[in-house]
Amino acid sequence: MTLGSHLTPLARSHIEQADVVFAGLSDSLVEMWLQRMHPDVRSLQSYYREGKSRMKTYRQWVELMMTEVRAGKRVCGVFYGHPGIFAWSPHKVIEVARAEGFAAHMEPGISAEDCLYADLGIDPGRFGCQHFEASQLLLFERRIDPTGYLVLWQVGLVGDRSTARFKTGPAYRQLLVDLLSRDYPLDHEVIIYRGATLPIQQPRIIRVALRDLPEAPLTAEETVVLPPARTLQPNLAMQERLDALDRQAEVDALA
Repeated sequence: MTLGSHLTPLARSHIEQADVVFAGLSDSLVEMWLQRMHPDVRSLQSYYREGKSRMKTYRQWVELMMTEVRAGKRVCGVFYGHPGIFAWSPHKVIEVARAEGFAAHMEPGISAEDCLYADLGIDPGRFGCQHFEASQLLLFERRIDPTGYLVLWQVGLVGDRSTARFKTGPAYRQLLVDLLSRDYPLDHEVIIYRGATLPIQQPRIIRVALRDLPEAPLTAEETVVLPPARTLQPNLAMQERLDALDRQAEVDALA
């Protein structure tokens, strides 16, 4: 995620040993830094176009990488954050390469999720944590648990079914608020988060009431977090069954 500091030694080694490197990065400065590591870095960012389906762009990325693989070259794709999180092309190109008999694998990386936990001081093991892509939450019947953290991705694009826009407006986010208001009060705190990608940056953290989310400035890169709105409720029936198991275990230990 952050320039230089979040690159593992093994990932660096793959970049340096590749014949060609394809880059889908978050910032032109990061791309310039990558070019210092390898003489043949090819940017994928230029394939994005306003009004062009992102899926068409992602398929082009796959074909670009596979063309070099089929030519017998060692190919490395470099993507910001974790290459397998909210990234269709890395998964697909590995699938295609393996289906054609080539060796291919993915190296894990530090994602926006990892930075979010650190910057916001959230431990997902304390109350639990759900993650949804915002448009998917609108379009499908999903069950929200307001006793845990709720993390919503790509809220700036919520409601875009064309995959051709880079943002949607307040009216689309209002639909999301209408949905969330079934489980959260409108004055519930919402955290808008964006992790730092350059060492000189600080993470962007803005706190607003849920009702104010439609008018808040948002990009596709920002994530929305809703802290728990209700307390955990004991499952008394299951606790009784556990008590019975514990008593039996004590009896068995004495036998």
